[in-house]
Amino acid sequence: MRKEQTDLLRRMPAFGGLQNESIELILFHSREWVLEANDYFFREGEPGDSLFVIEIGTVLIQRSWKGTPIVLGRLAGGDCFGEMSLIDFQKRSASVIAESSCQAIEVPSKSLRSLFQHDLEQYAMIMMNLGREVSRRLRAADECLFQLQQDPTMAIESRVAT
Repeated sequence: MRKEQTDLLRRMPAFGGLQNESIELILFHSREWVLEANDYFFREGEPGDSLFVIEIGTVLIQRSWKGTPIVLGRLAGGDCFGEMSLIDFQKRSASVIAESSCQAIEVPSKSLRSLFQHDLEQYAMIMMNLGREVSRRLRAADECLFQLQQDPTMAIESRVAT
């Protein structure tokens, strides 16, 4: 399974440009998650110190408003989530729930600390990649907000996390 995981990470923008040795180091500290539909990876407001890479399945990104879950987006195999807490050290900004049976890789902050100690240049590369991913999602959120301000009655088709 490790080769499949290595290949998956190598194809993802968040891990783009990393050497095989760096990806192996990241995977060494990572662990596999298997969740059934409606199980939570984590809930809004919880502490966070890892990101997840979806291998199989789909997840919903949700925030709660007045006790009602609002779906912000849907992610599938090859996508990652949870990276914000690795960058800003804040609590989880949203909940992530398995929409279907899921298999995912949890990449803990320990993996990135280990990479930092082993190869500073590779660490800088992954942090820049994660920053780009967050920026891409922020631009999508900006577009949704812009569309909503132009016409509050229109359905927003563009989703932040897709």
